[in-house]
Amino acid sequence: MNIKTMINYIFSLALVVALLTSHSVFANALDETIHSLQKEWAIANYKTSESELEKAFEKLTIKAQDAVVAYPDNAEPLIWNAIIVSSDAGKNGGFGALGKVKEARVLLLKAEKINSRALHGSVYTSLGSLYYQVPGWPLGYGDNDQAEIYLKKALSINPDGIDANYFYGDFLLENGNYQEAKTYMNKALKAPSRQTRPLADAGRRSEINAKLKIIERY
Repeated sequence: MNIKTMINYIFSLALVVALLTSHSVFANALDETIHSLQKEWAIANYKTSESELEKAFEKLTIKAQDAVVAYPDNAEPLIWNAIIVSSDAGKNGGFGALGKVKEARVLLLKAEKINSRALHGSVYTSLGSLYYQVPGWPLGYGDNDQAEIYLKKALSINPDGIDANYFYGDFLLENGNYQEAKTYMNKALKAPSRQTRPLADAGRRSEINAKLKIIERY
């Protein structure tokens, strides 16, 4: 190998290393952003007093919107922006709630086009939960048939996940399918813990146990 060839080889190798390093740094920064949104959502959703809820979700929504702008080609910030906006609607209600759940659907459909399997199929878990909880026409877009399609898609991607099983179980409960709902709630309760999301897991398990108590009445 002559000197010129060697220099070209070293330059090419350095360029590859630089590109790989750049991609790794970008991925790590995105992961950290998503983890921060997840953690702050769990605090807002499960640990924040009613009097502070509106302010907490306002701040969190801005942070999620900034993440969408920072990572426009990634589905994860869109998904978390939607989760935060829809949680805000559910927790705080008011005249703006319907607008927020409509916004959440738009964000999730955008995320689906980018990567429908991102965050273990959370696009479909979130869409499904919206479709059975939002009012139907003429007020909203609620639709139980569409909800079931999305929730089953979520389960096909993440069959053992706590959220996928919980929301499908809750959907069944809302529709009077108590024994089947119990099966999915128990499966959700036994789902593997997520090491990076202990507060969210604890909060969800508390919700599952509350739903199981309701099911036991029937």
